[in-house]
Amino acid sequence: MTTTFRDDEPLPGAPDSGEGAGRGPSFLDIAVAAADRHGVCVRPVILQQTDTVTGGKSFVPVPCGATRESVCGPCARKNKALRQAQCREGWHLTEEPVTSRAAPSNDQEELLEMRADLLAEMTLAREDGRPPEKAARDIADCTAEIAWLDTQLAALGMRGTTPAVTDATAVDTEESDGSATPVRRRSTRRRQDAPDLPRHTVSERTVGREFGGWYSSMFVTLTMPSYGAVFGDGAARNPEKYDYRAAAWDAIVCARLFSRWIQNLRRAVGWNVQYFAVVEPQKRGAPHLHIALRGHLSRAVLHQVNEATYHQVWWPPAAEMRYPGTEAPVWDPGRETFVDPRTRKPLTGWDEGLDEIGPDDAPAHTARFGPRIDIQGIAAGSKNVSEAIGYLCKYLTKSVTEVLQAKTARAHDHYDRLHVALCSTPCGPRCGIWLLYGIVPKGATAKTVAGVCKSRAHRRETLALPGNRVLTSERWTGKTVGDHKAERLEFVRQRLAAVGIDKHPHRYTWATIAPGTRMPSRAQLLMAAIAERITWRGEYDRAMLAADPPPELDSPATHTPANGELSNGY
Repeated sequence: MTTTFRDDEPLPGAPDSGEGAGRGPSFLDIAVAAADRHGVCVRPVILQQTDTVTGGKSFVPVPCGATRESVCGPCARKNKALRQAQCREGWHLTEEPVTSRAAPSNDQEELLEMRADLLAEMTLAREDGRPPEKAARDIADCTAEIAWLDTQLAALGMRGTTPAVTDATAVDTEESDGSATPVRRRSTRRRQDAPDLPRHTVSERTVGREFGGWYSSMFVTLTMPSYGAVFGDGAARNPEKYDYRAAAWDAIVCARLFSRWIQNLRRAVGWNVQYFAVVEPQKRGAPHLHIALRGHLSRAVLHQVNEATYHQVWWPPAAEMRYPGTEAPVWDPGRETFVDPRTRKPLTGWDEGLDEIGPDDAPAHTARFGPRIDIQGIAAGSKNVSEAIGYLCKYLTKSVTEVLQAKTARAHDHYDRLHVALCSTPCGPRCGIWLLYGIVPKGATAKTVAGVCKSRAHRRETLALPGNRVLTSERWTGKTVGDHKAERLEFVRQRLAAVGIDKHPHRYTWATIAPGTRMPSRAQLLMAAIAERITWRGEYDRAMLAADPPPELDSPATHTPANGELSNGY
């Protein structure tokens, strides 16, 4: 007998209605859900692991390290927990954090000596009068050797970057005609419309002091100024009068403005104030900052610093777009610069545009925080600490578009208008949008496209918010995020070693997989990772119970058996 089912009818045994109606989940869906529940990365990177003791090789899933829950929930939650631990450790420190830095090794010093010899050889090649072709060839060889040495220095643990090779021996400050090269300077005098601030020598102290018998720190929220009236959903009440241009500029330079705010605060109080800040979007799309400041600070000083802080953007003027239509500057291979599409005249270069800014000219933009500032004192050891940390890191696992979920047509239109303003606002000296204003960006090549910039500042899903939305000072804890992660791993290793479980990190090596190698499916890798995680959890629980055993039960001599309970405890 043949049974016929209609397309809109559930299969036999499936729920008749509700969310479970229809086709069931696939095996991969079940594996992903189980991995998420056990805290296993659901989008792992596959590497080949080699056991240095036995020589065995296997494919292992390595966590992707995503910070957005929509990409990988377990990795994003781990990153959030790591940031919360970093914030908690540094907020109410009563002793100066110790910054441990390794001393330069002999290998690093030898590489530096080789680099110095190569720089001397480059200088000699320019000045000893050897044939130009041979000099160019020798300089190119030295440059390649220096690049290799810089790579080795970084691999040996060097922090920061090395000096540019082209500037290492540049000491000539005269032009070819004998005139001195002009030095571009900007006035450091404060604006007349900004109130003065107290200016003290900043000491090395980073910890606060007791205030009223309590050791407390501050929780401050800074917002950008108003650009126009908005509805409750963040949309502009009058889009034609809303200043989207100023909103775009402020969003791009928000991080620089905050850096100046911290600098002014340290000078005003006279000690090295440390911070842990998180940048989040408001409903209107403008960024605002939640800041944890170590130590007690006067509310009057914080208000004064907020009113007096500003950031001036000394870039070429970008008020009027010269190429708003389809016509755009084109690259001239002969001149190696961009030219006007009609007159074929070269556009103004970046350095020339900066030189044209006169002492009486106004900056391209001046950014300030808004007058609204929220200040709270958080006492050490109080329940407000956990609540504030949770509020600080609330949206770390969400992208800007997930936080700003437009639910009305006017909100969608508002965010689209802000995105359009960001797409016409240069984000830096190398931004391709400068070509639309008749300025050749710094470092432009034939691959530069007029009006196109791949920076996060011009993306619809970021709305100019920085990629790293957590801003921390160097001496907040004296450690990087990697250091905090290494400490947590070392704690687990020591607890496991105490019960005889060896998790030696140097036993294995990892390598990328060659193209064309047959690998297990994603579901198989997730199942293996889940089984391994369950084993790790059991080992860790056993180690924690051994380190801190539960309280003993009442002894049989003093325990009174309950009804139906035998005297031996069964």
